[in-house]
Amino acid sequence: MSHPVDLLRRALAADPSRPLVTFYDDATGERVEFSVKTFDNWVAKTANLLVDGLGAQPGARVALALPAHWQTAVWLYACWSAELVAIPVEEGEIPADADFVAAAPWRLAAALETQAEVVGLSLHALGAPLQECPPGVTDYAIEVRAYGDRFAGAVREDVPAAEFTGRVMTGAQLVAATEGTPPGTRALTTVSYATAEGLINGLVGPLASDGSVIICQNQEKTSLERRISVERATTVVDSPHPATRPSL
Repeated sequence: MSHPVDLLRRALAADPSRPLVTFYDDATGERVEFSVKTFDNWVAKTANLLVDGLGAQPGARVALALPAHWQTAVWLYACWSAELVAIPVEEGEIPADADFVAAAPWRLAAALETQAEVVGLSLHALGAPLQECPPGVTDYAIEVRAYGDRFAGAVREDVPAAEFTGRVMTGAQLVAATEGTPPGTRALTTVSYATAEGLINGLVGPLASDGSVIICQNQEKTSLERRISVERATTVVDSPHPATRPSL
């Protein structure tokens, strides 16, 4: 497999019902879990929104002004499915030359200062709309529902897929960087996808290993060990260098 989208397709073909992405927000008490099939449906709907709804063309640059969240993972895979360049920038400056910006509510004002098409994400665990949608912003939760849950398209491994500060990686490079990930890795991640290490260790690597990921937002340190046990995490990504845990 030479592209992150290939990894998702492989997982879908092997067992569409198995859990793939679990999301926690300790600030709200939210927990949601997505099977391979459900996650893939969200990816397809989002890719269709980008291409058919917003007119994105291959090679377009999509800034993701988003924290660690299941919707961020969806947008990354939607960008890769449509051969768009994902630029995760959780708290950093939004690139002025981005063609599209997917932004959290608190990043919308900054996103609107660019010339990009802006999509607002409420980041509600169950996908609720924005509480307030400013003029000129597409409300993701409302618009995405109208699009199909299948997205057809070939992906090329040698075109840019992700851009970080001073670094651009192709799909093939993202997959190659997962080499050495233990089979069946269940990674619990508390870091954003705004660095190559955070993205590879906390999302692409687990899929490459036929594993899964637990994305934790606002993780309470006092509950970390219990969550590792309950979710049977084998790896904790809380820094650029993940800590491997014994299987529980």
